[in-house]
Amino acid sequence: MKRRDFLATLALTPILSSGLFASNDVYLTREEFATLTILNKRFKNLRRFVGFANFNLLSYPQALDYARNYPQIGSFTKEELVLIDRLFHENPADYGFYGAKTCDNIENFISRKDVNKIPHTGHYLYKGKSQQDYDSVIKDVGDTLILTSGVRNVIKQLSLYANKIYRTGGNMTKATTSIAPPAYSYHTISDFDVGKKHWGYKNFTSRFAKTSEFQKMRQLNYIGMRYSENNKDGVRFEPWHVEVI
Repeated sequence: MKRRDFLATLALTPILSSGLFASNDVYLTREEFATLTILNKRFKNLRRFVGFANFNLLSYPQALDYARNYPQIGSFTKEELVLIDRLFHENPADYGFYGAKTCDNIENFISRKDVNKIPHTGHYLYKGKSQQDYDSVIKDVGDTLILTSGVRNVIKQLSLYANKIYRTGGNMTKATTSIAPPAYSYHTISDFDVGKKHWGYKNFTSRFAKTSEFQKMRQLNYIGMRYSENNKDGVRFEPWHVEVI
């Protein structure tokens, strides 16, 4: 029986007390979840310190450097570093995610000369095809559409992934089919998210697919939908996620 198998961690993870679980789901152990909880808080401290926009581009070595030198963040522990390495390098197919790997280097560096910050969003897009597609979408769909997430380097994706695992009570299966693991996100190389202005969190639900903005987007032949319903990658339906083709 695998170390992380659900049956081996019975009564060890927070979600079990509610009874809301599937017998085939894989969970972190109690020790791993405790480390994840601290890691999740440290990522939030790091984001607060460097700023929301800068956090999108931050590299892993830069994050370690900030953490070592600023007590507001605090150095990553050995256990946290081990967990980070695992979350980046493990095969997410064990949890039901079958997407392609987009980043092989945990120390991936994104140069600011290769990206542009999009006004009033706090996000960046890669120069070239990504920004050209975004500009065209805004022109063709209308200015009621806005960028909700652009370039995400490894640390940003790690933070989102860790937070999702935390919010699911350590359920790796549920988390991994809700958000791409850090080595598998197309945000690291090209794709971006859009939403309806003033819609907030609803932009990241299936409700976005019912908007006139989405219907107009589906008529555009220069972009694609990365995660359609019942997609082969095993990811939930994401109508807001624009595939750069």
